[in-house]
Amino acid sequence: DTLFPYIKDNIKEYLRAHWEEEECQRDVGLLRKQALEDSSLDGVVPIPLESGSGEEELERVIQAVVDNVRWQMSLDRKTTALKQLQGHMWRAAYATGHVKGEIFEDVVPAIRKWREAGMKVYIYSSGSVEAQKLLFGYSTEGDILELFDGHFDTKIGPKVESESYRRIAESIGCATNNILFLTDVPREANAAEEADTHVAVVIRPGNAGLTDDEKSYYSLISSFTELFLPSST
Repeated sequence: DTLFPYIKDNIKEYLRAHWEEEECQRDVGLLRKQALEDSSLDGVVPIPLESGSGEEELERVIQAVVDNVRWQMSLDRKTTALKQLQGHMWRAAYATGHVKGEIFEDVVPAIRKWREAGMKVYIYSSGSVEAQKLLFGYSTEGDILELFDGHFDTKIGPKVESESYRRIAESIGCATNNILFLTDVPREANAAEEADTHVAVVIRPGNAGLTDDEKSYYSLISSFTELFLPSST
């Protein structure tokens, strides 16, 4: 309700302010490359190269980037190019206090308890690692990055593919059947299960609803206090 509308409402202003910066140009280059890969998709907005012919042309290129980003977001796409730009925009917004990461009140006490019991906690999100660190570094609970042992995004693989969970397990040196994956998306839960990972589906305000079959099949929780995990110490 906060982060994604912020991108749509502020992207043009952000691009104008940061256009000459190397980071912004890298972001635009990635988006341009993604647009070429998407050229066969309905509604794709190509991003022309700049020829350096003045303010009017610059505005045309910036508008193309804006339209491309909004098009991707309208389809809820998770491309690395989109996530990278969003992460950089959110970094600026967090740093200036325009947004804060909202954390459910049961989360921090539960994670502290798990860590005291010797467990490790990782984030795996379709949002970039940088965006994750911003959300937890500038949260309503303060900087809680110390609670996490590592971060993964779609560079390790899509969340709806089982191989991604095997790669994560290998990366952290843990068998998949010693991992519990929490999600609100049944397709992700299914992919994790295929990799022999334990799964609980989290019911939170604003999450998409589940079918009756999904409700009966998955372990459901509405608060982290409902999880009773074995100590690993």
